[in-house]
Amino acid sequence: MSSEQPRPRLGSLKGALLLHLMGSSVRIFSIIEQNERNTECILEPLSLPESPGGVAAVEGSPYVPCIFCKECYLLAEQDQLLKHMIIEHKLVIADMKLVADFRRYILYWKKRFAEQPVTDFCSVIRTNSEAPLEEQDNYFLLCDVLPEDRLLREQLQQKRLREILEQQQRERYDTSFHSMCMFCDQEFTGNRSVLLNHMAREHAFNIGLPDNIVNCNEFLAVLQEKLDNLQCLYCEKVFRDKNTLKDHMRKKQHRRINAKNKEYDKFYIINYLEFGKSWEEVQSEDDRELLDNLEEDWSDWEEHPVCAVCLFCEQQADTTEKLYLHMQKSHGFDFPELKSEHGLNFYQQVKLVNFIRREIHHCRCYNCQEKFQSKGALISHMEETKHITFLPARSTWDQPQYYFPTYENDTLLCTLSDSEDLITEDKSEDVPVVSEDISNLKALKQSSVLNQLLCEENKSQEKF
Repeated sequence: MSSEQPRPRLGSLKGALLLHLMGSSVRIFSIIEQNERNTECILEPLSLPESPGGVAAVEGSPYVPCIFCKECYLLAEQDQLLKHMIIEHKLVIADMKLVADFRRYILYWKKRFAEQPVTDFCSVIRTNSEAPLEEQDNYFLLCDVLPEDRLLREQLQQKRLREILEQQQRERYDTSFHSMCMFCDQEFTGNRSVLLNHMAREHAFNIGLPDNIVNCNEFLAVLQEKLDNLQCLYCEKVFRDKNTLKDHMRKKQHRRINAKNKEYDKFYIINYLEFGKSWEEVQSEDDRELLDNLEEDWSDWEEHPVCAVCLFCEQQADTTEKLYLHMQKSHGFDFPELKSEHGLNFYQQVKLVNFIRREIHHCRCYNCQEKFQSKGALISHMEETKHITFLPARSTWDQPQYYFPTYENDTLLCTLSDSEDLITEDKSEDVPVVSEDISNLKALKQSSVLNQLLCEENKSQEKF
């Protein structure tokens, strides 16, 4: 499975400008609205609800609940929880080893299963199908074939990768490191790289480059515990005393770790880079084929749902068509019709969406400017008065400040299309086409440079 994120298809200058504006971490509202609203500038980026929705997980809790009942298990006993759900609730979760955050994964599906039937998400597997009906059992399989499950797994993996990279960055510049060499009595302080380089240089014990390692203190503690238990780090045999162990590791050249021991995988950055791939799979990939293919192959890329959010409520849709239909039926706001009626180009649509987002965020009607205590009261007012169905004066929202997204993760902005794309081909009929002048083609051939070169070459061959 790949962890590649969906590639945006905004290849134009307009798309590049939009992505640049959305990617900025600082929202600059230097253009102050005239006559009013000076105190209502949004000085920090807002965020729309993510899809799938966030899970209110208790950070640091050692317990994980069952998806279906109130049974709880320690996080370290996740196999017992999985066994419980198979036996008691007939639920099988595939490839749990590829789930980066077990607790958040379980809590997410506990919330979703409470909202919809399990059969909406799981494949049904019937066992003992040839037996009498009362002896047959239905098991439910939850796996990443379901797009929602795959997206959740990828998001959890990306979150873990960010946390690991942040931890590695802290360790890279940490100067409070303090440890003793595992093979001599020398003590090291400062940065972890000093100790790792010493063991590689003086004791031929190389566990990798410092920049490829994360959670170094825990890694060294695991290795030290094995040596204290008189266990060889490579063949993992146990010896009767320390001197025998040292002689064995020196003579057999076992001063290295066992690469096949999965216990060490969590200490190397490479194991977090690609979703569902170990370091062996990543290293075994042949990069030469990437050089052979000059053109990128997009055949195996599937675009994920955009999950754009409604302008007036928290309803989400995986296509803009569904979202526009929702806004039209539920709120009476026909975005395509308004775009066509006012002839809005791409940039005007961007400003309009950001303007409406901002007004709704401030609980203010964008037509009569009346403010309300809650968003629900605002929407009720706008729907009852039909203020939601038409736009205010263009000068109200067609301003440069609305180039900047009100919500930094507003996916709706990426799906807007320019009304210029909808222009019919009829307007191109009046464009005159002037043919190329080829009346003196014979003279052109005689005076061409290529013809002169050929004549000179023929003359030189005749001399020989």
